[in-house]
Amino acid sequence: MWKKKIALVTALTLVTAPAWSYEAYQDFDYAKVKSVTPRYERVNMPREECWTERVPGGYRETRGPDNYLGPIIGGIAGGLLGSTVGKGSGKHVAIGAGAVAGTIVGAQLSRNEAYAYEPPHDVQRCRVVDRWEKRIADYEVTYQYAGRTYTTVLPYDPGPRLRVRVSVEPAE
Repeated sequence: MWKKKIALVTALTLVTAPAWSYEAYQDFDYAKVKSVTPRYERVNMPREECWTERVPGGYRETRGPDNYLGPIIGGIAGGLLGSTVGKGSGKHVAIGAGAVAGTIVGAQLSRNEAYAYEPPHDVQRCRVVDRWEKRIADYEVTYQYAGRTYTTVLPYDPGPRLRVRVSVEPAE
């Protein structure tokens, strides 16, 4: 029975031994950091600036809702008036010109304009202002391990030592 177990373990060892010898060995160690240089980027952080302004009082023009009845009546009246002026083919031109002129006059007369007194008051005004900031984007790290110097970029400052992965592989 023991002979079968020993034979099985020996066979498995012989079969898997080549695979073990070709696998890379990985471990971790620490390297000495020689220098850390922050790398910066510019970032826009816009903000809103607001202030209060004093607006002087005075009379201001106010306008109510548009009234479409004036231009319609003016156009009809102008067309009728134009029809009494012209003769022959000129009569059609006079009707058209009268209708256009009557529409314009009717629109001007129907404008709902008024003037109202507005007392002095405060008005808040705002604008968006760019605010550029200089921020650290990442760090350029130079470190030394096993007598060799390496440089890499990291998102953080590693401090006086840097954890490194050590890998040993057989040469082919």
